[in-house]
Amino acid sequence: MIKSLSFVFIIFITFFNMNVIAGENSHYDFSWLDPDKEIFVLQNRTYQKDGHAYINLGGGFTASGAFVDSINMQGRFGYFFTEELGVEFLYSKNSGKENDTAQSVRRGPDGSGTIPFRRIIDQYYGAYFLWSPFYAKVNTFNKIIYLDWILGVGYAYMTETNNTNELGDNGVGTFNNLSESHHSLSWDIGLKFYLSSSFDIRLDLTALHYQTPSVVNLDSEDKSWFSHYDVSLSLGYKF
Repeated sequence: MIKSLSFVFIIFITFFNMNVIAGENSHYDFSWLDPDKEIFVLQNRTYQKDGHAYINLGGGFTASGAFVDSINMQGRFGYFFTEELGVEFLYSKNSGKENDTAQSVRRGPDGSGTIPFRRIIDQYYGAYFLWSPFYAKVNTFNKIIYLDWILGVGYAYMTETNNTNELGDNGVGTFNNLSESHHSLSWDIGLKFYLSSSFDIRLDLTALHYQTPSVVNLDSEDKSWFSHYDVSLSLGYKF
């Protein structure tokens, strides 16, 4: 009984004499280990975003639209007020065309096909509020990789071309693509992998949600929600 109480007392005193508050600026002394070994602590950020502007340039592909194959070239410029909060401006130039699926629908199995409806995004630009709540270090093949997880939400303005006129003419004669523009709600999920204190590689999924009249009933003015998704990979520089 006395030994048990003594053990509890020692544990109690030990915990109350330890500094258990570990913040981002906390450092730890591991001098009792092999001096040739380096110890990295998760709370200590190696790369800071607070008070820094950045630019990212890259490209990718569209992950939505059954009848269109599309690629994109993107540029991003942003600024972080704190380690967690920032703003970003995005411009994306897209280039797409009807894919083999659309051509198969046009031909049909017996030569009497139908007209596939497709929208081809030409470009969009937007502004986002950023929140970067998670910072991580991954040890892979004895190499530490530093990364940030960035979430963005905002507004984007987009232009696109579609073949609504072709549907209205029932496929008879020639037609001109219809150009339209839309205001959209947009969000972005990004993973930033640091190469150095200045350079990084960033992987993004960007989504746009917009309203436009449905093609199911061309005579109706009722609007439906549509979505567009782009995946991109870019090289970034921090100022």
